[in-house]
Amino acid sequence: MNDTIPMQPVGEQTLRQLMDERAVSDPSHLFLKFQGRSFSFGEIDASVNRVANGLIALGLRPGDRVGLMLPSHPDHLVAILALAKIGLVRVPINTALIGASLAHPFETFEPRALIADARFKEQLAPVLSAGSVELTIWRGDDPSGDADFEAALLGCAEDTPPPFSPAPDDIIALTPSSGTTGAPKGVNKSDRTLRAGPMGTLKLTGARPGDVFLLWESLHHGAGVAVVIAAILEKLTLAMVEKFSASQFWNECRANDVTHIHYLGGVLPMLLKQPPRANDRDHKVRIAWGGGCPPEVWHAFADRFGVQMREGYGLSEMITFVMVNPDGPDFSIGKPLEYFDVKLGDDVGQEVPTGEPGEIMVRSRVSGLQFLGYFRNDQAARDAMLDDWFRTGDLARKDAQGFHFFAGRKKDTVRRRGINISAWEVERIVAEHEAVVECALVGVPSDLGDEELKIFVRLAEGALLTERELVTWCRTRMPAFQVPRYVEWIDEFPKTPTQRIRKRDLALSITTAWDAESHPSVTRAPA
Repeated sequence: MNDTIPMQPVGEQTLRQLMDERAVSDPSHLFLKFQGRSFSFGEIDASVNRVANGLIALGLRPGDRVGLMLPSHPDHLVAILALAKIGLVRVPINTALIGASLAHPFETFEPRALIADARFKEQLAPVLSAGSVELTIWRGDDPSGDADFEAALLGCAEDTPPPFSPAPDDIIALTPSSGTTGAPKGVNKSDRTLRAGPMGTLKLTGARPGDVFLLWESLHHGAGVAVVIAAILEKLTLAMVEKFSASQFWNECRANDVTHIHYLGGVLPMLLKQPPRANDRDHKVRIAWGGGCPPEVWHAFADRFGVQMREGYGLSEMITFVMVNPDGPDFSIGKPLEYFDVKLGDDVGQEVPTGEPGEIMVRSRVSGLQFLGYFRNDQAARDAMLDDWFRTGDLARKDAQGFHFFAGRKKDTVRRRGINISAWEVERIVAEHEAVVECALVGVPSDLGDEELKIFVRLAEGALLTERELVTWCRTRMPAFQVPRYVEWIDEFPKTPTQRIRKRDLALSITTAWDAESHPSVTRAPA
């Protein structure tokens, strides 16, 4: 059906078996750097075994669900790999969640046990008081749960390989769906699917043993976990940082001899809008890889920082990358890995003509790599399928050579006076303004029916810009029907772990927004 990217078979050797082999064959390999400290693979594997054996000693068994609410730290990485080694089902929990959003993963996924940092005790108190979690293991100072991460798991248990191990198609994680427009669902992930995604990463990046990946991603999201697994598959080194920082990003790359950087969401525009520096090219990074690079950023980023851009496409419901572009045309998300068929469909699933936008639909060619469903949500899983095709909700165009180009979200559209408007098309133009750091377009109710356009904008520090100036600027660069009516400044956007804006958390009220049709302009004060 499509030209595809050749791939090695995913194989039957589990992540557990790969780690056990590496611990014997190459224990001294530099696997992880964090805050000036280096960790060999043998050290990490021994800690993984201790945690795994400690969890077994506490009564947990393969198939039990275990919540992880930990910061970006080597202990979090160790806990993830320990659960994978013995077939416990990882339930990642975003450390920024509070209230009802924090209660959601506990109510929906019902983890039997929880490993959490002690700093989150106050956040977790209402959830734990409900009594659904049988075993709580605290990491950090003043633990007061059922066990202590450092003492019960890292400190006392044996560092020999644990007695239990999963099969390739056992479910070992519930990866949250993106959650940009609705409550996250738990995507069933097997050992096989968790290995296949990083194999796509390695194909896209061309990484070789000894290359260094900057690990800035939150480990409660699948993107960060995939980077960790890629490092195991190809003997890479991870340079781990506590959180993404646009101002410190390149300093961290230089300090750790990073060769590859990963991007998602708004990461590249944020880096590009940092003040130019004389040492912008003073680093060892060869490749910037990921998904979601706006076309207007591609060459500007590559030229300024002296890196090669490599784009791909993936989704939580399948694997990290379904399509990759290691050497194709600029701006393209590439061609499918040979594990998958991809077609661009219309509203009834019929393939659209070459060059026309259509919904990205994915079908597995390999047993075990198909969409494995949502945890306890069969109806949502059925709704996502059309026959044996998974409907992604994303749009793309395909050229005559079979390369795909991202064209926005099918559901992220606003219908204004009978015209469907892609939020992505408006946002990418607004983001070109030198004073704009980030923006997000939403639809708000209109007296005329359908919707009006409201744009949220985060300005660069110290920028002076009026709403009227922004709208006037837009009118010279987009059709009149795409120009936002309402403008609202925002100091910080709510984000997913992959730095995508959570539009469902943005206010649809127009009472605090500037209205191009009736309100006077207000100058934004310096941040």
